[in-house]
Formats: sequence, C-alpha cells, structure tokens
Amino acid sequence: MIKNTIFRISALAVSLSFASLSFANQDTQVASNVKDWNKDGGEKSEAMLLTPNRENGIEVYEVCSACHKLEGWGETSGTFPMLAGQHRNVLIKQLADIRALNRDNPTMYPFALPESIGDAQAIADVTAYIATLPMNPEPGVGPGTGLDKGAKLYKDNCVKCHGENGEGNADKFYPRIQGQHYAYMLRQFEWIRDKKRRNANPDMVEQIKNFSDEDMVNVIDFVARQKPPKELLAPSAAWQNPDYD
Repeated sequence: MIKNTIFRISALAVSLSFASLSFANQDTQVASNVKDWNKDGGEKSEAMLLTPNRENGIEVYEVCSACHKLEGWGETSGTFPMLAGQHRNVLIKQLADIRALNRDNPTMYPFALPESIGDAQAIADVTAYIATLPMNPEPGVGPGTGLDKGAKLYKDNCVKCHGENGEGNADKFYPRIQGQHYAYMLRQFEWIRDKKRRNANPDMVEQIKNFSDEDMVNVIDFVARQKPPKELLAPSAAWQNPDYD
C-alpha cells in the first residue's frame, strides 16, 4: 500500500504546482464571495447517504496519509490537522467543500480531486475510516500562560456550538476541537475571525469578531488541552496504525 501512495504523490506533483499558482494569495485576502456555509446538495449530501466500505477507505486514506500520517494525527506543529476521531459529517463537509472550491486549500486540493481518490463513494469510505482512528493523546498545545482566561472565553462564546468540552456536534456539522493541535486551530480561528475562510459558519464569524490576538491564544490553548473521552484516544503517542503493517 505504501508504494501506491508514493506513486500517487509523484503523479500529483504537477497538479499541485498548478493548484498552488491558481490559489496564490487567497489565504491572505478577505473573502468576498462567501457561500452558504452548509448548503444541502452536491457531494456532501450524496456521500452522507452512501454505505461506507472500510477496505476502500483504508486504500483511499493512503493518499491522505502523506500529510496527515498513517495514524491520522497530522503534525503537532499544526502544519496539518489531526483528522483521527473527527465527526464523519464534518470530514465529509470539509472534503466536499475543498473539492467544490468552497474552501481554499491549495496544498490539499490536488489530493482531494476525484481523479486522485475517487467519487462520492470514496468520500463516504475514507471519512468513515478516518472517524474510527484513535486520536493522539499528546496533541500540540500552546504556551499555557492564559488558560483561566481561555476557559472563561470558551464558556462565554464557544459552548453553545462546540459543547462543554469541545466535543462538537456531528448532526450540526460542528467539529470536535478538543485535543486538536493548537497551532492548526489558532490559524483557522484567525482566518475565520478575519473573514478569510470562505466556508466558515457565519455565526462563528460574528461571535469571535472582537477577539484580540491574546484572546485567540488563550482560548485555543485551553481547547487543545481538553481531553476527548478515553475510548477515542490511542493508548499512547507511540501507537501505530495496524492497517498499514
């Protein structure tokens, strides 16, 4: 399986170069064409109705593992997010949005295309697989200097959607943010606050528009340190995905 991954990545190199050019500077500009953040229809709705195939999900995930790692843990540096343990509905929406150019991600875009991973059935398969992967028990965290302030900011602004402990809400497409890498969440939070992420929930944009940079650091550091339920965690940070032995 790993050989297949290397071959696919090589074949995508040219596509990645062109995609990077076509998306140039989009992440530094204020989005002016925000679309309905969660409109029904398209591949999102189609994939949600399909019965996932685990074996195909494992094969499709080989492509994703080049960045998100075989365990689905991404990078503690925040370069790539942890996907493991995320709600399947959230994974489907974000993948479908990237494919439909509703979310700007020039690095991921070529790897997410149908010619790279397959059709809506592939989305159903790979997201179902990713959602079952255990999470990294030692995610990247922040400085730890404003956790009390972060806790209050979270309670006052985030609980309604993301839950008491950052568990999110699958039915409403609110992501699990507990235990996600601090640096990744901080970047996404800033883009959402500054209206640079086009598929952001407008309610969240409004809720956090007055957050200072210090507020962001404090609340995201607090969330990153919230522990998911034990059954969602790998036994240790040394865990390796047995599906790719």
